[in-house]
Order: sequence, then structure tokens, then C-alpha cells
Amino acid sequence: MLRTVLVFLFCFILNVPLSFSQEKPLRIGIAGLTHTHVHWILGREDLGDVEVVGMVEPNRDLAQRYANQYGYSMDLVYYTLDEMIAATQPEAVTAFGTIYNHLEVVETCAPKGIHVMVEKPMAVSLDHAKKMAALAQKHNIHLLTNYETTWYPTNHKAKELLDQGKVGDLRKVIVRDGHRGPAKLGINQEFLDWLFDPVENGGGAIMDFGCYGANLMTWLRNGERPNTVTAVTQQLQAENNPKVDDDATIILTYDDAQAILEPSWNWPMGRKDMEIYGLTGALYADNRNTLRIRMAKGYDGYDEETMVLKERPAPHNDPFSVLEAVVRNKIQLPPNNLYSIENNLVVMEILDAARKSAKKGKTITLKK
Repeated sequence: MLRTVLVFLFCFILNVPLSFSQEKPLRIGIAGLTHTHVHWILGREDLGDVEVVGMVEPNRDLAQRYANQYGYSMDLVYYTLDEMIAATQPEAVTAFGTIYNHLEVVETCAPKGIHVMVEKPMAVSLDHAKKMAALAQKHNIHLLTNYETTWYPTNHKAKELLDQGKVGDLRKVIVRDGHRGPAKLGINQEFLDWLFDPVENGGGAIMDFGCYGANLMTWLRNGERPNTVTAVTQQLQAENNPKVDDDATIILTYDDAQAILEPSWNWPMGRKDMEIYGLTGALYADNRNTLRIRMAKGYDGYDEETMVLKERPAPHNDPFSVLEAVVRNKIQLPPNNLYSIENNLVVMEILDAARKSAKKGKTITLKK
């Protein structure tokens, strides 16, 4: 009998600290529901790390449609960000409205000490991005920019191999991103209304998909700015995209390398892939999980290895898990990481220069 009691007490003592050490989920507010990437968090499995405590969406019809789809209460939906913050006290806010609205979200959240994650690109312009960065620094908040390609194991493995010298010194990178066009994908009208707006989105395909390549190349170069930016844009689907470009090619030059970014709403199928060429070989991140390594052999021969990669370990396999881990100081992201303010300020400088280059028909040299 005494032994049984002692065992019970031992187990109880062991379990008490565990129960007290369990953290409450990170309280997250959602600013806007019009960006369809919001399905990422609304349809996310409950991992116990984050809790959506409120949403901001003045379009009640849209909010109700998603409520019916995901089963949340309309009591969570507020008309304004200030109203939602006052009522729910979120620790972080994720922005899923227009790109133009990202600045306003940071202007509202930063002075209150609320961390922010925005969807790519960081802003509609370098000017907006600089204001966001200054607010984040002044009020000591985390400001992250989320890209789908951040979660691709192939991109991280490719950078690892490049940094190890697997294919020799970097000389050229080609990044292709896009799909056959938003109007052809059956995207809801609330998203299309601003995706095709040059003010609210900052442009068309050049912004929507050009940011991916700029983000990745800046990361591969460890934060280095290019020397020049040259861009050409076209409107190949005027009937679908009357106000913005739908195809672009952006060339970035560095002292010893070049990048070609090909964002488009005219691909026959969706794609997000990257090719990295060194002096002795090449890396092909064909998609999220398939990576090919080609090592040069003779004049035009090569040996090829194909790797099928598993998903990255938690929390690096999910944007909201990373947000929670960063805010709670569980992880510290390396300098110039894909989410970082530093990287995304360079991205916005590239995109601003690309739009200027396409408009003026000449190469833009960035100031050193």
C-alpha cells in the first residue's frame, strides 16, 4: 500500500511542473480575408501553437462564406483592425488583405508592440517598405514576410550545396514562377478586385511573382544588392488583365554573377522552380521536393543525381509555427533570412527598379 502511494506521489510530482510549463497558444489576429493565401491559416490543423482570436473583414458576405467553410463564429470578425485589437489583444497579426494595406497594418500594430507577418511581397514600393521597417525597429517588433517558396526543402538544400561549393562558384541563377493567370484559375472576385489593381497590388505578374526570385537570389547572395536591374514587361492577356502587366523578365547583374527572373501569368501550368549554375555543375530545384544535381563531364556531358526531399522539420515547415517560435524566442533566424526585413528591403529595391526599367526601356543602376 505504501509503495503504491509513493509511486502515485512520484508521478504527481513529475507531472505538476509539466502542466505549469505548457505555454498558451500564440494569440493571432488576421487582418483581411481577401488574399486567398488566408486559407493557409484558416484551414490549418490545430497544432496547439497558435490561436486565431479575431479577424478583420468589412466584407461580411466573404467572412460568412469562410465561416461556413471553416466553422468559425462570426463573433470573431470585426470591421476594423483597431476594433479587433482592442477586443482580442492579439500578440501577432497576419496580413491577408491588399499589399498596399501592409503599411497600415504595421502602422497600427507596431506602436502597440504587436508583431506582424505579411504575405509576399513585403509592400507595394520601397518607400512603403522602408516605413514599415522603421516602425518595426522603433517599436521592437518582429516583421516577417511569408513566401510559399520559403517552405520548399529543395531551395534550402540547394543553398546548402551551393555554400558547400558542390557546383563551384556561382555564375547564373534562373527563377521561374507563376501560372496561367488569376482570371483562369477560378479565384474569388474579392481577390481579383485588387490583384489586378496597379495601386493596391503595385503591379501585375512582375510584383505577384517577381518577388519570389528577388527574395531567393538575395538570400543566395547573403543579402547582396545587385549592380543593375533590367526588365521587360508585356500584357499578353489584355482581356483578363487590362490594368497591369502579366508577363515579365528581370535581369540582375552582380560583380561575378547574373540572375534571370521570369514571373508570368502566362505559363501553361503553375510553377515555382529555380536553376543554379556554378563553374562545375548545376542544381535544379524542380519543385518543392525534387532536386537534381548535375556535375559537368567533358564538353556537354554530365552525371546527374536526383534527390526527393522530405519536408523540413518543425517549426520550419509552417509559417505560423515559425511566427510563434520567433515571437516566443524559441528560435533566432539567421541574418538575411528569407523572411527578414533586410532581405525584403532589397527585394523591394529590385522590384521598384524593375518597374522603372520596364517603363523607361533602359537598365537601372542601383546606387552603392
